[in-house]
Amino acid sequence: MAFKFQSLEIPDVLLVHTERHQDARGFFQETFQETAFVDAGIQVKFVQDNHVRSTRGVLRGLHYQLPPQAQGKLVGLTSGEIFDVAVDLRIGGTTFGKTVTRRLNAASSELIWIPPGFAHGYLVLSDRADIVYKVSAEYSPELERGIRWNDPALGVDWPVVDPIISVKDRDQPVLELADNPFKI
Repeated sequence: MAFKFQSLEIPDVLLVHTERHQDARGFFQETFQETAFVDAGIQVKFVQDNHVRSTRGVLRGLHYQLPPQAQGKLVGLTSGEIFDVAVDLRIGGTTFGKTVTRRLNAASSELIWIPPGFAHGYLVLSDRADIVYKVSAEYSPELERGIRWNDPALGVDWPVVDPIISVKDRDQPVLELADNPFKI
């Protein structure tokens, strides 16, 4: 089987194990196959691919988009290592405000599926990282929102004290004050 899906601390966030076929020439790896995702209960249409390069200590997030452009994300790396964070924004659920953290690196064949209704961010742990992700809705600047990366209510144990972060990300509200229409 080319794909295995593993529920993480919040069952809707999935670690996706893929097969990597490697030899002296390099490797081949499928990173998405619609049938495998549908069979795992993930019915998603990806409409945009993104590629971000960042250096050690850069923290991006925690970002999300409001409906009708709420994004599900399939995140992986082509180089480097990151500390990845997903925050459940779905009010009324037992996991509201809870986080899933995971170290992802390009050497593994792992991806992470983060459904709509979650904020997402990451910290680069390697000298450089190339993060690639597919999203289920196109980027919409007027619907983009965020949560402060170091909101104490989230309890994220970031492996950094003073990250390199944009002014926009530094000035995001805490979860309690965030523009959040997601409900279960």
